[in-house]
Amino acid sequence: MKWQDVYNSKVRTVEEVLKEIKSGSVITTAVVPMTPKVFLENLHRVDKDVKNVEVYTILNTTYFEFQDKEEYEGRFINNSWFYGPIDRAVAEKGLKTITYVPNNAHHAIVDLVQSGKKINYFVGTASPMDEHGYLSLSCSAFIEKDLIDAAEKVILEVNPNAPRTFGETEIHISKVDYIIEVNYPLPEEVLVMPTEAEERIGHYIAELIENGSTIQMGIGGVPYAVSKFIENKKDLGVHTEMFTEGMLELYEKGIITNEKKTLWPGKFICAFVFGTKRLYDFVNNNPSVMVMRGSYTNNPDVIAQNNKMVSINSALMVDLTGQVVSEAIGTRHYSGTGGQLDTHRGAVKCARQGRGGKGILAIRSTAKNDTVSKIVPVLPLGSPVTVPRQEVDYVVTEYGVAHLRGRTVRERVKAMIGIAHPDHRDYLKKEAERLGLI
Repeated sequence: MKWQDVYNSKVRTVEEVLKEIKSGSVITTAVVPMTPKVFLENLHRVDKDVKNVEVYTILNTTYFEFQDKEEYEGRFINNSWFYGPIDRAVAEKGLKTITYVPNNAHHAIVDLVQSGKKINYFVGTASPMDEHGYLSLSCSAFIEKDLIDAAEKVILEVNPNAPRTFGETEIHISKVDYIIEVNYPLPEEVLVMPTEAEERIGHYIAELIENGSTIQMGIGGVPYAVSKFIENKKDLGVHTEMFTEGMLELYEKGIITNEKKTLWPGKFICAFVFGTKRLYDFVNNNPSVMVMRGSYTNNPDVIAQNNKMVSINSALMVDLTGQVVSEAIGTRHYSGTGGQLDTHRGAVKCARQGRGGKGILAIRSTAKNDTVSKIVPVLPLGSPVTVPRQEVDYVVTEYGVAHLRGRTVRERVKAMIGIAHPDHRDYLKKEAERLGLI
């Protein structure tokens, strides 16, 4: 069979694909940087009689009109698994075009399917087809393969700028219903230089990382600060949700080798890749990078198989007993759980098995020019707890490290006050005494 002929028979314009969308459709999409940009940028152009269309996304980095105008209320609802700045801006307008889906990343799709909701479409992005009829889902298999298995129809934007990757990213043209040919650069991470406080946090975290550790961390100032201070380490490995630019830099310096990993030695294991074109070029046709389903990479039981597994995540707020808030303060939503609890639990499970794991949660001690403490006596009303206190291992601020696992409430409170900003320690102590915590 000539697979190119099969491919050609499935090529459609975005206008033709949009005619498929009916009222009540449930559309799921790929993860940054594989978000189907052309499809979503044009989605608001469906027939005006179409209503109640649900669109599932994760961390939009591009503005999409369907989610951001009052006239689309009742026509579209963006169900977001993880808010980014664009999603927050829409939500803060009070529009009823966006809402959050509470989830832990490694079983988000299972929960969606078992909720009874029928997935009508999966829309993603892929690299061009090879001679055997296979396309690559490129920089993400995080939720894509699971959604493809569950969806009634599969639509792919084929982009020549998408790198071909190894792992669980392959999909045969026979499994695809429609192809939209596109050509745009993949979205790139905006590299953020760490602040002075983040550098101090990075220094403390780096001291906790041993030679031969396998690490997980994301993007932002703290991860880059950590990268700066672990340049004296040896034989680090990567098992992570997100493969980032900082990890590539450590690999190029010989600090990350992946050779000492217990699971998948010699391989970068990730669920998706997000960085600059330099990183996308690195993963292209690179068999040392395995892009796998998030249901695998983020499974705590899998993560825990790595000796010296270190998970590094950021938080918005922590109370004195160790309850960690990372997705919302009160009812004001900022981001999402994502893989934070998954990866933290995996590292802590490794620790509990006596194999050197560490679950690290990083937080700047204050906000608003040091006037507001992010370590608080009691969480604001409505704040969802992302990592429950019985799971918390290490909390790190620019003032030090609090090791909370196995500690009493009194010990935890004293440790947390010790890493709070000095200007707020007296207040926190008085509140702890008033609440009977110490």
